[in-house]
Amino acid sequence: MKNYFEFEKYGTSYRQETLAGLTTFLTMSYIIIVNPAILESAGIPRGPSLTATILAAVIGTLIMALWARRPFAIAPYMSENAFIAFVVVKVMGYSWQLALGAVFVAGALFTFLTVFRIRGWLAESIPLSLKAGFAVGIGLFLTFIGLNETGLVVLGVPGAPVRLGNLSQPTCLLAVAGFLLVAVLLARRVHGALVIGVLATTLGSIALGITPLPTQIASLPPSLAPIFLKLDIAGALTPAFFPVVMVIFIMAFLDTVGTLLGLSMRADLLDEQGNLPEIERPMLADALATMIAPLLGTSTTGAYIESAAGIEAGGRTGFSALVVAALFALSLLFAPLFTIVPPHAYGIALIAIGSFMIRPITQINFDDTTELIPAFLTVTLMVFTYNIGVGMTSGMIAYVLLKLCTGRQAEVKAGMWVLAGLSVLLFICMPKL
Repeated sequence: MKNYFEFEKYGTSYRQETLAGLTTFLTMSYIIIVNPAILESAGIPRGPSLTATILAAVIGTLIMALWARRPFAIAPYMSENAFIAFVVVKVMGYSWQLALGAVFVAGALFTFLTVFRIRGWLAESIPLSLKAGFAVGIGLFLTFIGLNETGLVVLGVPGAPVRLGNLSQPTCLLAVAGFLLVAVLLARRVHGALVIGVLATTLGSIALGITPLPTQIASLPPSLAPIFLKLDIAGALTPAFFPVVMVIFIMAFLDTVGTLLGLSMRADLLDEQGNLPEIERPMLADALATMIAPLLGTSTTGAYIESAAGIEAGGRTGFSALVVAALFALSLLFAPLFTIVPPHAYGIALIAIGSFMIRPITQINFDDTTELIPAFLTVTLMVFTYNIGVGMTSGMIAYVLLKLCTGRQAEVKAGMWVLAGLSVLLFICMPKL
């Protein structure tokens, strides 16, 4: 097992990888409850959807662990599930079966592009400044989510988009105390600092009566029958539905590329040229998972940015992803227990991650405006639009335009022209939906 996952190469151990896997799982286990709740508004039954969500995470993360051997967990994407539920189904009036058919078609396109190494070629064409922007943007994006989940930052009054939360609330006080505990443990180089902080905050929340104990610890998973293999692939291939398929494809494609590169940069997995060795492996894991998810009855899956929590806890190999997959599998029977972690507990881990993921900002050339501004747009728009894809696409378009307008188009690799074109296409298609 150590040889297969190359523990010696990455200077890791079973203990370190297991802690990393547990940390990643605790920060993303909310998806077990949240994803079915969102998809229910599209007409997908919540019980079967919960089972599909867990199975999609298990299968996708197992492929990532055993085939790609990377410390990235896979689960249904939050932005894509909201797009399917609220735009494709509720606004446009299409059925959820048709929407899942579009996800399958997008997954098939991913697989085709990955097998023929086109996705890897595109990813390697992205300049180092944008890759650094992806990492920093993802870190700040996670921090913003954490601040919101803990209640430390809330929606503001007119004239102020956000404002400080009510610090007298017990949940906010617990979050502050939990974050300070994590910060002290990290400063003292205590292994498992994030897990200790999350669990301590959860126990404190239970002790204060804020988080109720589950009425049951174990339960059989709901049947998958009502949604299993119910997708409409033929309908998704019609010309009228093409814009929807393209938006799902581009959103998931760019989200995955940015997430993989951003996380890999923080985990020191990139080579001297700033590329991820054997990038086709994690991309193929992501592509196959995206095809499997709609068959099960759930939305687009992909590498999860919360994997950054496990990376900060020391995860460097696929063994940590294997631990995540095992914990998701256990949650099929122990979902009430695993979902007890409240937002103000896992939120503190997300805040802490941002402080580490800001480090790649030093790899941006601040003296070159054609490198600085695209990276700046990537970071800021990821956070301020609350959408990783918008930040990435804006940065890619700006990079190509600035190089072109300054007569430096020779610095733009061929793949970047393709990515910029896809980014423009996303902005063209999106308003029509």
